[in-house]
Amino acid sequence: MLPRLFFLCAFLPFQGFCAEKVHALFDGKTLNGWTSNDGSAPGSGWKVGDGCIVWLQRSGNLYTKSSFKDFEFSFEWKITPGCNSGIKYRVADYSGEVLGPEYQLVDDVRRKYSPGSKSATSSLYAIKGPSAKKKMKPIGEFNHSRILAKGNHLEHWLNGEKVLQVEIGSQEWRGLHATSKFKKRPDFATKPGRIMLQDHGGKVWFRNLKIREL
Repeated sequence: MLPRLFFLCAFLPFQGFCAEKVHALFDGKTLNGWTSNDGSAPGSGWKVGDGCIVWLQRSGNLYTKSSFKDFEFSFEWKITPGCNSGIKYRVADYSGEVLGPEYQLVDDVRRKYSPGSKSATSSLYAIKGPSAKKKMKPIGEFNHSRILAKGNHLEHWLNGEKVLQVEIGSQEWRGLHATSKFKKRPDFATKPGRIMLQDHGGKVWFRNLKIREL
């Protein structure tokens, strides 16, 4: 019975008996629980409005105070035309560089990315592209995304469908990693770390950010 219980909790998130393990990362009113990279107050470019965390102007990335390794993270987001943003997770120090795998959020059409590009929305940025059959809402409407990170297993979901999965250390991963900009970091994406909202370019809204540690 225990293996089945674990399976249900791990892959059917935020329902029934699993709900008590879910924690909101955003209270809908303040940036409590979020910091700049050095742990100081969030930059002035991040605001709260209409129940969302909103990026307005360049002032540095936004980080959770807490670190996570194995988790299921659910969030909603929308962007303006031409926007290029993202959410990074397991963000940690790698020999002086703050790095983490990224769930890309971008206007694929205006940026001229094919739906399955390594730079397209819901990709594992610069490593693996998502399914080209993904279903993204029109620019200006909210999308729902989910990230599953458990051990070496990573999944990206978009609007209720799994669009990407990869196993760190697998033959596929070794090939992808070897040709990526992270190739000099053999342990990339394996460390526990913070979740980061990217300050990169274009107005973006985030809401209903919830996490369940596994």
